[in-house]
Amino acid sequence: MATLDAIMSPEWESRFFSFDSQWSPTEEMASMRDGCGNEYSIVFSAAGAYARGFDHESPMSPYRVTPPAPWPGLFDGIPEAFLPQVTEPAFSDVDRTPRATVCFWRGHSDTAWKCGAVEAPPAGAEDDGGAEWLFDVLLDGRPDAYQQFAEEYYEVAVSLEAVRHVYALRPLTQSVVSALNPDVDLLSLEKDIAQIGYPLLR
Repeated sequence: MATLDAIMSPEWESRFFSFDSQWSPTEEMASMRDGCGNEYSIVFSAAGAYARGFDHESPMSPYRVTPPAPWPGLFDGIPEAFLPQVTEPAFSDVDRTPRATVCFWRGHSDTAWKCGAVEAPPAGAEDDGGAEWLFDVLLDGRPDAYQQFAEEYYEVAVSLEAVRHVYALRPLTQSVVSALNPDVDLLSLEKDIAQIGYPLLR
């Protein structure tokens, strides 16, 4: 999805999905920003994967109170290996308040994803912190889902065949790039593709 967005949107600031294979010497990070204050980050490390999302309209927002504070139980039981991510500056405000309404993780030896013992929202305020819709395109996993997202977000027709090509991690060619965005040259993507870590570039 990050590779497709790099083609669809040459300007990084306007992209929805990103991936940094060099987030740190030992970590990679997938991220989403919708330009309206909603976002997620998934950090992959030797310990496993840590994910947090922020739905700025959720009643579970840390900004529901003053001073801001995480929703009760959101980070309960998080393994020590993932604790640095909770207050990671990129995922927090200047006062180190985590910018999160949903959090889950999975260690390498875990057989399932885990989350804290999150306190239920008040009656009549059903909410999952944005867990379902923030990660919807990622969790769907189908090229068709990205195509539908991209046509709505970028307001252009998107070639499903080209999207399938990238989802299959096949070599990028100018014809594939042009089918997605005729204004983008394959060579201009080299830096982005290297950062993303897309395995094949020709």
